[in-house]
Amino acid sequence: MPPEKLETARGIEVGQTFYFGTKYSVPMGAVVAGPDGAEVPLEMGSYGIGVSRLVGALIEAHHDDAGIIWPESVAPFRLGLINLRPADDKCRAAADDLYGKLRGAGVEVLYDDRDESPGAKFAAMDLIGLPDQLILGPRGLAAGNIEWKHRRSGTRQDLPLDAAVQRFVA
Repeated sequence: MPPEKLETARGIEVGQTFYFGTKYSVPMGAVVAGPDGAEVPLEMGSYGIGVSRLVGALIEAHHDDAGIIWPESVAPFRLGLINLRPADDKCRAAADDLYGKLRGAGVEVLYDDRDESPGAKFAAMDLIGLPDQLILGPRGLAAGNIEWKHRRSGTRQDLPLDAAVQRFVA
């Protein structure tokens, strides 16, 4: 190939092949008939795809400064539900109800009802990198809304609380 047609690019090795020759076939007596009918030990090799390498490649290709951004097709959960005030009875009841409805509709949800600051919850959820986040707090709840955040674009939008389940049902 002429040098002007060569291209340099980054890559990630996710699979490999290994040539074993006759290292294993000779001790096992694995032979075939050659062109002249004489027994010849098999030439062996293997290939594989490293599962952990695939995950690393996905993360390398899909991340930002805040963490992973899982493609929806391989995300460990479809969305994260953040209850900003788990000690607030109304927030807890609404978030628990929404979680149950989402799960009942077959949506995989990671529910963060830890007693942590909102900033810690946002940072953790961004680091985990689920495709979407639903954020429930007292102000939104009082207005009948929940905040939806799309992780990849960072877009935020208020949704009516009663429409949140339909937004994520396939």
